[in-house]
Amino acid sequence: MVRSAPTSSTWQLGAACRKKEGVARKENFRFRWAGAFISCATVTKMEGFLEPRSGLWAGGPAPGQFYRIPSGPGCLVDPAPVLCGGPITRTQNPMVTGTSVLGVKFDGGVVIAADMLGSYGSLARFRNISRIMRVNDSTMLGASGDYADFQYLKQVLGQMVIDEELLGDGHSYSPRAIHSWLTRAMYSRRSKMNPLWNTMVIGGYADGESFLGYVDMLGVAYEAPSLATGYGAYLAQPLLREILEKQPVLSQTEARELVERCMRVLYYRDARSYNRFQIATVTEKGVEIEGPLSAETNWDIAHMISGFE
Repeated sequence: MVRSAPTSSTWQLGAACRKKEGVARKENFRFRWAGAFISCATVTKMEGFLEPRSGLWAGGPAPGQFYRIPSGPGCLVDPAPVLCGGPITRTQNPMVTGTSVLGVKFDGGVVIAADMLGSYGSLARFRNISRIMRVNDSTMLGASGDYADFQYLKQVLGQMVIDEELLGDGHSYSPRAIHSWLTRAMYSRRSKMNPLWNTMVIGGYADGESFLGYVDMLGVAYEAPSLATGYGAYLAQPLLREILEKQPVLSQTEARELVERCMRVLYYRDARSYNRFQIATVTEKGVEIEGPLSAETNWDIAHMISGFE
């Protein structure tokens, strides 16, 4: 027996089949649907496929039905706040963080330094992590702040460089281009109320010119002959500026010695620093990352310090 079936949906076809409950062997009834004939048995299989299942679609909305977003203790099973009717959450307190990054220009390049400590609050949790990245042959960057966000940026920048190299046109990102892109990326995330909790120092050498730029989590950006992030902005930056005011152009050796001195001071004074660091240098020959290194320290005067017990 052939009947003209509704043409709107499988669910309406199923309703038409269920009206045949009083007729024996309803599977033998066929409906005209979308210019073809379909049996109730096929409709039943189609309905079974569309039924909400356990797993990803468990408890989901059904076609033609109202759906209330669940809330209450049952939402503890599903941590997604949107599915539980709660607010969208954002990172408020970074977990594993890194402290200061230092950078200084010299005649023919840039040197950047950062220690290798990842702090879990005030706990020196990870003592062998790198916070300096080689972007390409002419650019490097160091990051302080949330280490997970730095890992995300490393992945994005790495893929950008790969995509650029695949073009095979002989061009590559310049240090200034990387710095400009980071300002837009950081400001974009800030505007979405979901910032990347990092402050970055970008160093590079291209077209016979040294480049040293700064970007923070709000997208604030500038260039300077010397830069420092974190606690180093208070302790190391005055030392860097003192030397550069007297001698604006440094040699590579002088710049390296200056950065090593600042890293030693930070280890003495910054409770989140560590005497294990990397130094990255970029020149016309490319990027070179050295480390882990350690600075010589002297604690002979420690017994003379009192009043902090």
